[in-house]
Amino acid sequence: MPMFANDSRQFKFDVLLEACKQAYEGEMDETKVHAHARELVSLGGERVRCCVYKEREVLRQRVRLALGQMASDTAPYNPRQIVQVIDAACDGCTIRKIRVTDNCRKCMAKSCMGACHFGAISMGTDRSQIDYAKCKECGMCAKACPYNAIVVTERPCYAHCPVQAISWDANGIAVIDENKCINCGQCELACPFGACEDISWVVPVVTALRMGVPTYAIVAPSIQGQFENATLPQIRKAIEQLGFEKCFEVALGADAVAKYEAAELKEHMEAGVPLTTSCCPGFVNMLKMHYPDIYANNKSTTVSPMMAIANKLKKEHPDHGIVFIGPCVAKKQEAMEYVSAVDYVLTYEELAAMMVAKHIVASDMVVEDDGHASNYGRGFAASGGVAAAVQQAMKEAGEQPVKAVYANGAFECKQQLQLIKAGKFPADILEGMCCVGGCIGGPAALVPAAQVKGRMIKENMPNKEKTIKVSLDDNSFDGVNMHVVMRKQEENANAGD
Repeated sequence: MPMFANDSRQFKFDVLLEACKQAYEGEMDETKVHAHARELVSLGGERVRCCVYKEREVLRQRVRLALGQMASDTAPYNPRQIVQVIDAACDGCTIRKIRVTDNCRKCMAKSCMGACHFGAISMGTDRSQIDYAKCKECGMCAKACPYNAIVVTERPCYAHCPVQAISWDANGIAVIDENKCINCGQCELACPFGACEDISWVVPVVTALRMGVPTYAIVAPSIQGQFENATLPQIRKAIEQLGFEKCFEVALGADAVAKYEAAELKEHMEAGVPLTTSCCPGFVNMLKMHYPDIYANNKSTTVSPMMAIANKLKKEHPDHGIVFIGPCVAKKQEAMEYVSAVDYVLTYEELAAMMVAKHIVASDMVVEDDGHASNYGRGFAASGGVAAAVQQAMKEAGEQPVKAVYANGAFECKQQLQLIKAGKFPADILEGMCCVGGCIGGPAALVPAAQVKGRMIKENMPNKEKTIKVSLDDNSFDGVNMHVVMRKQEENANAGD
């Protein structure tokens, strides 16, 4: 039974699965992965795209991404650009933004012609027609048409990119501007052709596990509910069966982040400066690249929950590798961009491929719960959860109540950042989440966000009395570096030595 109803996601999964099988079997045989991808679309099989040859080219580029290579053979290797365009998949998308449909009645009013200031519209034999050499895609003709016969079709990747990082070349193929892209993965979520995809690190992770390299897995709070009928302890146990020495909740790091961000928030409130949270890497990239003043003056300097738990484990076990597993593709960039204890990042799609390759079913695991984070730390998975956790940490510290705003999705993030920029932000702290719904709505999630949220609430009910303080008493972060250190800062420090 297919894992996804979306054909492009299923093909991606099938390629990842074969890559995992090859990596677990021993020496990676790239030719076998390519051969498997070719077999996924047969000459006599059902057509997914216009022809079998195009689908095979798309799959070939998917193989490249699954093996940690750039989608394009000619593109220079750039590990920072996590989200890439599979050009063979992209050319199936609508290229013309403004189109005249059969609803056109060739009316006498000729409203479309009157509204066009560029002489791009004329009357054809059966309906109006557009001269695309003159059309500026302003959409005035569509607004003027009394029959709604002219439609404006915005390309999904462009419409969902919050930072206008997507354009297209002369052939209509999407192009990502690496100087603008925040690797949030919203284009990946939106593209109906599966043309926007993320590069994978699954092969080096599987290779390290097969070689017996001592490695810890750390799982994002949104892992709850991703595998039907499996509890969080069962999921953690299943991950350990893949070869990881132990699997830890990143929610423990989230509890620590809530405490430290609460302390930062108190300082910001005293200075009259709003604080923006640090857990979403897409949001942090948005600040750094598009709102540098806010990044410098308002962003929390506390590390993300991923970095917090990784720093703790690396301090206690410096000889162990650490692999983060979550629904976020921007985390792959975060693990490289900062001074990081995280060696690799996997998505839930990649985790699922590893589990299927090893015939591991999470709901079959027999486990005992060996301690857990608070529901406030686990709540980082959903929109509003970070702000609620910081408010709770302030309350537990005996501080005054604070006013928080949570931006649910990248476009709401931009709206709130504009208010900060204008000095009109109405609260003390802004929680920014690029994915609608929070991390549970991430581009590599396996289950719809609403379903995951319901499962999380049900499983976490017995844990509702646990406070952040109790969680941190059980899992101390004393002596752990909880502040962001950029690689350039480290280089400057080393140069000073």
